[in-house]
Amino acid sequence: MSSRGIPEFDTIVADSDFDGLCGAAILKRYNPSAKVIFSHAAMIRSGNMDEVIDFDTVIVDLPFHQNCGWYLDHHQTNKPSASVLTAFEHRGGVIDWQPTPSAARLVYEIINPYSDLSNFLEIMPFVDALDSGGITIEEFRKDGELMQFSRTLSRTDVEYMLEIVELLSGGWTMERILQHPEVKIRLEFQRNNRLELFDIVNQNTQVIDRLAICHLEDTGFFSNGYLVTATVGETADACCIIHGYTDGRVDDPNRPPLSASFYANSFLEDGQGRFDLSRMATRFDPQGGGHVNACGCRIQEPGLSHNLNEWLDMWKHRETELAVD
Repeated sequence: MSSRGIPEFDTIVADSDFDGLCGAAILKRYNPSAKVIFSHAAMIRSGNMDEVIDFDTVIVDLPFHQNCGWYLDHHQTNKPSASVLTAFEHRGGVIDWQPTPSAARLVYEIINPYSDLSNFLEIMPFVDALDSGGITIEEFRKDGELMQFSRTLSRTDVEYMLEIVELLSGGWTMERILQHPEVKIRLEFQRNNRLELFDIVNQNTQVIDRLAICHLEDTGFFSNGYLVTATVGETADACCIIHGYTDGRVDDPNRPPLSASFYANSFLEDGQGRFDLSRMATRFDPQGGGHVNACGCRIQEPGLSHNLNEWLDMWKHRETELAVD
């Protein structure tokens, strides 16, 4: 953590999940006039955000970008190297990277001495658990309102996301936010959508050598690892979810390109930390990455079938090729 106080910023660029949203809301609580922009790892790495990010920008829960002035993250593969850190700090930049359960937790610890963050207290443990694979199978099956709420957050619904940031940064408690008419509409949709998604995942998932492969490409459906690993239970140690569209584009949030997400089965006893799944995510895509237990990448040439076969070969030799350092 920087010992230089809070850097100045006028723009917040954050990931569009619950972790990124909370991080953005905490930063906006400290600086209410800051503009919030939701993005995605691929948007940062592809150069699509180059003209948006400058020295007055703080980035949270996303890959590092050299144009920013302050960088906050917790992903292992996003940790800047010593040389990058030195060069960035030499020009006045500040990097706060810590292996916290969530990026929002890192932001919370930094901002808490300077701002009243009491309305975040009740949700921080959930954000930590959700982002670090700490949700229990019982919590997942119960599908409480916070779980449902987390699924309402999407870069395709920017105005809604920004409204939630305004409410959280304005001191609203999550209990109050969950009663907001726009939130209640989306919660109802997510409750109904979950049942349909369960069926889609069941129909499109197969387990190969204890790796669950879930094909959601070109279906319009997206899922995290919790749903897939809950579906296959103890038959898999991890899962690979294929999503997006064969004709998708990085800059189109409604029709993203073909991608893969890898998750350890956190519902198993000692299910996390057994294999470094990020090696699969970076096997073909140099811009892929994330955590040992949760990561992702875009499908690379010569195509999905080739990528998947190579991943399965790596998985076959997982005790050596995916050994955790």
